[in-house]
Amino acid sequence: MLMQKSEDSSNFPTPLKAKKRPGIIRSEDYRVITRPYIPSPESRIKEIIDRVLRLTEYECERLLDEVLHDFSNRHRNFRDVLEKNYQRVERFVDASDSIAPEVKQLIGAYFTCEYSVEAAALFNPSIVIHPDQSRLQKGSTRFIMSFRAVGEGHISSIEFRSGVIDKNNDIFFDANSQYIEPPEVHPNRTYDLHHFNLKLNEMGACNDITGYLLERLPASFTVNDLNEKIKEIDELSIFDPERKANTIKIALWLARSNYEISFDPNHNVSERVIFPVSESESGGIEDARFVRFEDDNGSVRYYATYTAYDGSMILPQLIETDDFVTFQVITLNGKAVQNKGMGLFPRKIGGQYVMLSRQDGENNHIMFSDNLHFWQESQVFQRPTHPWEFMQIGNCGSPVETDEGWLMLTHGVGAMRRYCIGVQLLDLDEPSKIIGIVKDPILVPSADERDGYVPNVVYSCGAMVHAGELIVPYAVGDQYTRVATIELDEIFARVE
Repeated sequence: MLMQKSEDSSNFPTPLKAKKRPGIIRSEDYRVITRPYIPSPESRIKEIIDRVLRLTEYECERLLDEVLHDFSNRHRNFRDVLEKNYQRVERFVDASDSIAPEVKQLIGAYFTCEYSVEAAALFNPSIVIHPDQSRLQKGSTRFIMSFRAVGEGHISSIEFRSGVIDKNNDIFFDANSQYIEPPEVHPNRTYDLHHFNLKLNEMGACNDITGYLLERLPASFTVNDLNEKIKEIDELSIFDPERKANTIKIALWLARSNYEISFDPNHNVSERVIFPVSESESGGIEDARFVRFEDDNGSVRYYATYTAYDGSMILPQLIETDDFVTFQVITLNGKAVQNKGMGLFPRKIGGQYVMLSRQDGENNHIMFSDNLHFWQESQVFQRPTHPWEFMQIGNCGSPVETDEGWLMLTHGVGAMRRYCIGVQLLDLDEPSKIIGIVKDPILVPSADERDGYVPNVVYSCGAMVHAGELIVPYAVGDQYTRVATIELDEIFARVE
């Protein structure tokens, strides 16, 4: 087979490459949270408690002192943690009111463990402007960077770092706190009955049992309301027990996937970790793509799409926050949000929300909607064209607005499953229209970046513009993170 005759290589300029900044953001295994450590079957719980209660007062004091000495410097309010985990097993304790607080704390210690949230990896970053821009030198911007952190069992969570980009585009990260802690969870949020029914229908979970259940709920209901009606249905014999149990499980699975969490606002941003809360996230929270969204009225809110994974199913979710202290987690709805990798544009276009998406694992899709939480249709607007993306092309987070158009970072998969990052330019008013492409990737795994948990991969979940440069945090080998920058003028000069 004859190949096409190549052109004179002297006609091709040197490929445009982003400048890789020094410094690597690596995982730190000392960053640990506490988690409940509850064994099964339940009979073991009672046996463990009884063993503790048979100890003498002196033995209890000595053992608790040892626990506090070894662990209290690793966690804020450590005694409170032990007491909370005692409360998880309190129902197995006879005459709990007669037990001394110190003994309760010791029992709590036996049902507590540490978990290193980023022991395996810290990667797939996105970056946004920090909501607090006070007390900065002229020309500087404070930022928040999010990461996918992976620990034991390959469970993923979301972590944060903060820092400042100065007028010269030098990047300075704030010091990490020695502490890290999950948030307070507020599960009893209000649900819209119509939206809840639509999502059950999308999941293929609607039947006579859900119909019976939803008919007895108000137009706006809480988890407590749902639990009360489930108890009523559970006592009925008109439904098949196995079908009823499965239907109830799915309804609760969906309800618990929507919740609110909050952190202590006085604690450092680097102390905050969004760890899996619901059953739908039990296998991890993957690849959050944060974006600073400005509404038509000028108000600002931060959103992030992410993928909840329970070990077998994925559930596309949306995070909403104003301050990175309180977060609402809401399920995305519609037949067009059944896959991963969605990047929300930072403002409405033509009165509609716009989002990049992945539907088929090969092409770039775009979606439009009047409702942020419902996405019914998508369209392919870009297919693999260049050799470095022949296997697959997708977005690398939310597009960035410039005077010339929307800058869209893409990831492409080529020979040997090598991931590279490229850049496209979309029309400001018609974002499904590609007005320019830099044909070569701007980020390619270099010789010192080829190895990692997943070799030959560079990947990003979102960039930002500062002082005429595109700031691109990117993951290396699904293991650690670096930052690269590239001047906007250089990009626009190479767009074809």
